[in-house]
Amino acid sequence: MDISQISSLLPFAVFGAVAAGAWAVFNMFPSSDTRVSERLQELKDPRKRSGDIEEKATGIGSALKKAAPALSKALTPKTGLEENKLRVMLANAGFSSPLASTFFLALKMSALLGGTILGGGIGLFWKGFTTEGLLAAGIGGGLGMFLPDLVVRLMGYARKGRIFLSLPDALDLLVVCVEAGLGLDAAMRRVAEELSDGAKDICDEINHANFQLQMGRNRREVLHDLGVRTGVDDVKALAAILIQADKFGSSIAQALRVQSDSMRVKRSQLAEEKAAMTAVKMIFPLVLFIFPGIFVVLVGPAAIMMIRQLLTT
Repeated sequence: MDISQISSLLPFAVFGAVAAGAWAVFNMFPSSDTRVSERLQELKDPRKRSGDIEEKATGIGSALKKAAPALSKALTPKTGLEENKLRVMLANAGFSSPLASTFFLALKMSALLGGTILGGGIGLFWKGFTTEGLLAAGIGGGLGMFLPDLVVRLMGYARKGRIFLSLPDALDLLVVCVEAGLGLDAAMRRVAEELSDGAKDICDEINHANFQLQMGRNRREVLHDLGVRTGVDDVKALAAILIQADKFGSSIAQALRVQSDSMRVKRSQLAEEKAAMTAVKMIFPLVLFIFPGIFVVLVGPAAIMMIRQLLTT
């Protein structure tokens, strides 16, 4: 076998070595926990003691759960501020579980390794063991690492929009319930029950807040966390108004009525703004699709007549 054949097989050998190394890293994690570690996990997480939640995950799900802490360790935020930002970003996207940040960082690390292996394999296959091949591996790893952030931010942006659109209806129903004599906790529970089908996101947040209130947490902290989890300015303003009303003992129904009126005005102004922007947005379709057709219909016959006159002369 000459040198040219060896150099042609080198990319495949490198790709196989990288894939084998990644497989070996994943196999380093234990496949099953001992009884002692299981009992320690039950003591740390009381939810695992109930019989209905004792279903053990198998296969890939179990392996990912066991490997998540080790995979996320390299990307764990070094400061409390960075950790809080990560939790808020995940909460805005709808992931408010205590283990959400761990699984997210593990997913980022997995995407980084997968993107590096995939990009490196493609680069070595097309360019060989060169600088461009290594650059493809770096590009694949970078895309794999930042892709989860992009997906979570897009999910958070879409969720904020849904909460913003469904909040006025929820607030109107909350005003009706409070003015009918229900307390704030009972009114929030009623709103979550009535709007569970059409406004799932805001109802999930209200149910989460009700659960925290039932567990004995301070109402001010619960309302503040509600505004932070949603990431919507109107929800934050509503939480601030309810906190002030609870602090000074003023009427909650009146505060909700004022906030409902202001949100209704804001939504109507937003609709008027979008309607005013319609004329500007219509310019591009008119220029690209309608004006060329009109130009051909109006100028086409005159151009044909001019061409015939030029040919006859």
